[in-house]
Amino acid sequence: MRESEEKREHSADQSISYQKLTTRELETFIQMRIQQLREEGAREEMDLGPALRDYYQRHMADGTFVSYLALDEGRIIGTSGMSFVEKPPYFGCPSGKIGLLSSMYTDPSYRRRGIARELLRRVMEEARAYGCGTVQITASDMGVLLYRDFGFVKNGNFMQYRL
Repeated sequence: MRESEEKREHSADQSISYQKLTTRELETFIQMRIQQLREEGAREEMDLGPALRDYYQRHMADGTFVSYLALDEGRIIGTSGMSFVEKPPYFGCPSGKIGLLSSMYTDPSYRRRGIARELLRRVMEEARAYGCGTVQITASDMGVLLYRDFGFVKNGNFMQYRL
């Protein structure tokens, strides 16, 4: 484990600390991800826990997923996530490396304190260090203002086909 993963950095709100996600916090992280999906109105069609566990373990191990956590006295109260994918280079992203932002969640009793903004700043730095030319997100209604304020712009060309 790298020292940077162990180090807790404190924000202006001294009760909140930030750290990278490690396997020790993974079960709580997964439960918070499921809670986030529920709050966003997702229909539960299966037990998503095993698939999330498999994904995070594999991608944390190979460096294609990173997350920062916000903690209050050791309790996780906020999460973030960035997955790294690569596509053929294009004019809008000559590196072909894309960050997919996910798992942005703050416990309702801690919202509107700048925690999500700090988590976002940290995972965006990780995307920059990875060499991403762009970062994408499918934003919830609640998150749109945060992402716009941060500099995200809407891309009206996004389409999806469910297999």
